[in-house]
Amino acid sequence: MLHTQVFALMLQAASGGTDFTVMGMLEAMKWPALTIVVTLFLMSVWSFGVMADRLIAFNGARKQSRLLVPAVAGALREGKLDEAIKIADRYPKSHLAKVMVSGLQEFRAHQLNADISGEEIEASKRALERAEAIVHAELKRGVSTLATIASSSPFVGLLGTVVGIINAFQGISSEKSTGLAAVAGGISEALITTAIGLLVAIPAVWMYNYFSNRVEAFDVEMSNSSSELVDYFLKRSQKASAGK
Repeated sequence: MLHTQVFALMLQAASGGTDFTVMGMLEAMKWPALTIVVTLFLMSVWSFGVMADRLIAFNGARKQSRLLVPAVAGALREGKLDEAIKIADRYPKSHLAKVMVSGLQEFRAHQLNADISGEEIEASKRALERAEAIVHAELKRGVSTLATIASSSPFVGLLGTVVGIINAFQGISSEKSTGLAAVAGGISEALITTAIGLLVAIPAVWMYNYFSNRVEAFDVEMSNSSSELVDYFLKRSQKASAGK
């Protein structure tokens, strides 16, 4: 940090008082570089909006699922399918609730029959798999946007770097001089657009990896819950067959 500040002060002194602070560089920007900065700003706002949305959704899913699982498990132990479905409906933010409701409703429809065949158990299993796929897509909503922003924003910043260098050469041409005063504006544009591109990309990369790991953990939880429900359906069908 110290050598960067010293370099900026040297440039400022050598270029006749050019302001190399962030605000000074922004004010000195021409419209192409300023357009790139505005684009990066919009990308940053978009990425932080996705981050906030996913954090709220994931935290809500986690909290409600912790309350849901013991309540549904108690209802199922007592054989109260309708009660289990009602309990799951009370936790709409839970990823497990959406999967459980789908499988329980399918099994309840087949339970009305006198005999529950293996095909009907498979139908309940397919209902669980469909619900898992739908919930997975809901959990992933917007996460791919973070990957796009993380991968593209450095290149957008690099475009600003190129624009700044072009402006620096134009300054040399117009001033008929190779001094720092001629290239100061272009250098400032190149520096700030590159820095902003990296500042947009870094948090987007971090949060994309974090959210991807969270979604994988949710997928494992949904898969385990589905397997436990299928086992429960099989036991119920076996008891119904043995009771005849």
